[in-house]
Amino acid sequence: MQFRNIPSVERVIAAEPLADAIQAYSREWIVALVRQQLEKARDGVRQGGAAPSVAEVAEATCRAIAEMTRPAPRPVINATGVIIHTNLGRAPLSRAAVEAARLSAEGYSNLEFDLESGRRGSRQAPLQSLLQELTGAEAGLVVNNNAAAVLLGLSALAAGKPVIVSRGEAVEIGGGFRIPDVLAQSGAQLVDVGTTNRTYARDYESAITDRTGAFLKAHASNFRVEGFTAAVAPEELVALGARHNIPVLHDVGSGCLLPTEKYELAHEPTPQESVAAGVGLTFFSGDKLLGGPQAGIVVGTKDLVGRLERHPLARAFRIDKLSLASLVATLLHYRLGEAEGEIPVWQMISMPLPVVKERAETWLAALEQALADAGVEAKVEPGRSAIGGGSLPGETLPSWVLALACPATPGGPEGVIRRLRGGDSPVVARIEGDRVLLDPRTVLPEEEDGLLQGLNEALAGG
Repeated sequence: MQFRNIPSVERVIAAEPLADAIQAYSREWIVALVRQQLEKARDGVRQGGAAPSVAEVAEATCRAIAEMTRPAPRPVINATGVIIHTNLGRAPLSRAAVEAARLSAEGYSNLEFDLESGRRGSRQAPLQSLLQELTGAEAGLVVNNNAAAVLLGLSALAAGKPVIVSRGEAVEIGGGFRIPDVLAQSGAQLVDVGTTNRTYARDYESAITDRTGAFLKAHASNFRVEGFTAAVAPEELVALGARHNIPVLHDVGSGCLLPTEKYELAHEPTPQESVAAGVGLTFFSGDKLLGGPQAGIVVGTKDLVGRLERHPLARAFRIDKLSLASLVATLLHYRLGEAEGEIPVWQMISMPLPVVKERAETWLAALEQALADAGVEAKVEPGRSAIGGGSLPGETLPSWVLALACPATPGGPEGVIRRLRGGDSPVVARIEGDRVLLDPRTVLPEEEDGLLQGLNEALAGG
C-alpha cells in the first residue's frame, strides 16, 4: 500500500522548493535527480518504511543539488593547531599569491612568451633569478611537486646506475612516497649503506664502483631518530663525490628558507645550506615551510639543472600557470624580507603568545550565551601547536586553546566536532580527553566570524 503513496515525478517537479532549481539548471537533470530520490524512497518502503511526501522528496532533491553544485574542495577553518595540515591542503597562500593566481587564471598571460622578442619563452624564466638570489644556486627548476622533482633528478642523472643511500635515509615520507620506490621508478638501483642509526663516509666510499650514478641524501621529514646516531654531513659527502666524480643529490624536504631557531624550534635544513655545501642538486617542496603552492623545486649547478630541463619527464612534471604565479609571489615575499608578515605559515609560527591568548579569550566572551544555554564549561588554557606537514618532526610551539567540556551536549564532544564539520563554514578541531580544543594559532583572522557561527550552531545541537 505504501508504494501507491510515493509521489510521481511530475508532482515533485511542480513543488515549490524546486522552482528555482528548474530555472537555474536543465529540467532533464532535475528530473533525473528526482528519479534518484524516488528510487531511494522505494528502497525505504521495501524495508518497511513509510512513503515520503512530495515536499520531502523535493527537499531531498534540493539537498542533492546543493551538494553536487558546491565548489570542491571546500574551504574549511583549521582550528586544530596543526599549522601545515596535509589533509587540509597544507600551506594557505598569502593574499599576494592568491591574487597572482587569480590574475593568471582570468585571462591570457606571457606564460611561455617573451614580450621583448615576441618569440616563445620559458615558463621557468620568472623563477630563475629569485631562486638564484634566495638559495645562492647557479640555476633552478620548478615542477609540480617534490616527489616529481626527485624522480626527475634520478631519471636524468642515474637511470640504470647504482645510487648510494644511507640505510637510515631510505625512508617513507608519507602518502606512499618511499625513496626505494622512487629510485626503482627512475631506473636507478638502490645501494643502501650503513645502518639504520649510524652511517659514515667510509660506508659510502666502500660501495663506490665505476658505475655509481649518484649519492642521494634524504632528510627524514616526518620522524626523528635520537640517541646513538651518526650521519654524513652534506659537506663531507660532497668532498667524497668530488674525489670520485659522483654528483650529490639532497632532498631537504620542507623548503625552509628562514632560520627555525629564531622561533625556539629545532634546526630545519635549508636549501641555502645545501647549496653552500656544494651539493649538485637540492630538492624541496613549495607548500610546506616555504608557504606557497604545491611545487617541487630543484636548485643546483647549471650543468646538472640543464640535464633535468632537457629530460622528457620535465614536460610531464611541469608546473601549471596558477601554481607558477602564486609561487613567484611567495618567493617575492622572501626577497623583499616580508615573509614573516605576509606568508600565513610564518605568521602563525611567529604569532606572539599574548596575541594567541587574547584571541582565545575573545572567542570565549563571544560564546558566553551559547555556552550557558548548552551547559558547556569552557576556559582558555595553555596548549601546544604542531608544525605538521612532514616538517620539524616532534616540534611544537607553546599556544593557548579554547577548551570546551561538553558531556551534556547532543552526542558529547564527538557530536560537537561532527556538527562543526557539517556547518556552512566547516570547522575542524580536535578532541583531547573528553574536551573539544580550538587553537587560534591556525585560524586566519578573516575566518573568526565563520568559526563563531559554527560554534554557536554546534553547541545548540544543530
